[in-house]
Amino acid sequence: MGRLAPLSIIIAASLWGFDGIVLRPSLYNLPVPLVVFVESTIVALILSPIFFKNRSKIFSLDKKDWIAFFLVALTGGAIGTMAITKALFYVNFVNLSIVILIQKLQPVFAIVLAAIFLREKLSKEFFIWAGFAIAGAYLLTFGFSIPVINSSDKTTIAAVLSLIAAISFGSSTVFSKRALRNVNFELGTYLRFGMATVIMLIITIYLGQLSSIDDIQPNQWFIFLVIALTTGGAAIFLYYYGLKKITASVATICELAFPLTAVILEYLIHDNIIGPVQWIGVLILIVSIIKVSSLKSR
Repeated sequence: MGRLAPLSIIIAASLWGFDGIVLRPSLYNLPVPLVVFVESTIVALILSPIFFKNRSKIFSLDKKDWIAFFLVALTGGAIGTMAITKALFYVNFVNLSIVILIQKLQPVFAIVLAAIFLREKLSKEFFIWAGFAIAGAYLLTFGFSIPVINSSDKTTIAAVLSLIAAISFGSSTVFSKRALRNVNFELGTYLRFGMATVIMLIITIYLGQLSSIDDIQPNQWFIFLVIALTTGGAAIFLYYYGLKKITASVATICELAFPLTAVILEYLIHDNIIGPVQWIGVLILIVSIIKVSSLKSR
């Protein structure tokens, strides 16, 4: 059971990598807030039976619980998802290395916030393997090169959006850990998407983009449904199952399976060849994730 928790987060992160390379590119012509709103709404509707099953529990949540879920929905469900989607749209899903930079920075924010807000105590061994994991993820994406941000406005904006996503997702990991304190992972998943839907509805209406829902093509509705059943709802379901049982710090290192999956899919689907140095990064990252996953949190 102890190994299933980190494994579920690794699988969820791998699904997010699949989403970014295979599914989300087909939504390129739609406004980003609308994409996030539709995605959240479909998942919330699919998970609505969880609401009826846990009505009494929902109404018994206190103010701190609701604040935690609001922050999860705002940072991870709204700001982070919009930022990473827009960043991918800006670089047309080609200059992936700039966007995947978020996964090298996200653990830094998550670990610091977990230490401050959740008072997670981390061993020296954790920091050693976490450092190796981040280094391996860097080699995987950039090799021995220093990432270069072009003078192109779109590339620069994509880098800034990636940084915003890193802070948002790192914060969301910590807030999610607090939000799950008094609920099961099923209800936590529903509340995350339910509140994100409300937030994104307000944003979409404010930006005047709700009418663009008529521009969604039948094949894109199918993609939305696939995302909801796999990389959206199912992935968060697995993620919350794991996060309920391990620390936020361990979880954020397991999430480095995202760049691993993304780069491998880039090679398999788009024939972007992985060099020897990147394969070294793959090996370091896999070993580090396994080591971190096996550590017992205090």
